[in-house]
Amino acid sequence: MADSSNESSGAPVNNPNKAPAITRSTRDLPPAHFSLKIESYSLLSQAVLEKFESCVFEACRHKWRLYLYPRGKAKIIGTGHISLYLAIAETEKLPLGWEVNASFKFFLFDQIRDMYLTIQDSFGTIRRFNDIKTEWGFAKVLPFDTFNDPSQGYIVNDCCVFGVEVSVYERSNKRQCVSMIREPSNRTMTWKIENFSTLDKSFYFSQEFTVEGLKWKLKVYPKGATDQIPEAISIYITLCDCIPSEHNIYAEYKLRIRNQVQRNHMEILGLGVSKIYVSE
Repeated sequence: MADSSNESSGAPVNNPNKAPAITRSTRDLPPAHFSLKIESYSLLSQAVLEKFESCVFEACRHKWRLYLYPRGKAKIIGTGHISLYLAIAETEKLPLGWEVNASFKFFLFDQIRDMYLTIQDSFGTIRRFNDIKTEWGFAKVLPFDTFNDPSQGYIVNDCCVFGVEVSVYERSNKRQCVSMIREPSNRTMTWKIENFSTLDKSFYFSQEFTVEGLKWKLKVYPKGATDQIPEAISIYITLCDCIPSEHNIYAEYKLRIRNQVQRNHMEILGLGVSKIYVSE
């Protein structure tokens, strides 16, 4: 590095309304991901638009845009400096709850010395891009006086070149969310089977019933399932809905065979989605 300088405001690194600590340095290599050449820059800087948005480019498997504020991002820091920001693009194609963690480096080409001025966060801070915050960058990239000075080499023949490099932090850990419902609504289902002694099929299903948006059935083997020893009535609770393989449904349930004479009902309490046997 031929030259470097730091600016620190002491502001929290995640506060978008205060300037972060910036490191400026120089290097020979051009930006790896995107370069933006602007001709007739004086016309752009005098235009009505507050910012110029680059075309979409891809870096680290994500789509981005480079935002240039020729007169500075006044809402954040006031005038006096050009501002550069990185914005994630095509967010409508990203999944619900998306989040991209990235660090970045901006470039200004010194056309006289054939070198690049780089601007990045002094602490290598990783910024979180999401639905709430789609744009990160630096409001005080370079003072107007420095940028417009012909001897500095950033503007030659009314032409200038900007660039950006992006590094994305890919999380390899898998996240899981567990939701618990203590007493779901409509949690009781009664299935009355007529002429039980005449049933001749190996098993029967009840009608579907819904608990907390999931559809269930009871499955009864009047003479017992084939793997049940000793022979007994077999009762299963079955989840009818198809769920993704990475999802699990755990349910605490109570199966009851009602005694219609003495009311001493037979009950079994179960946990999980599994088969339940009730002996005669």
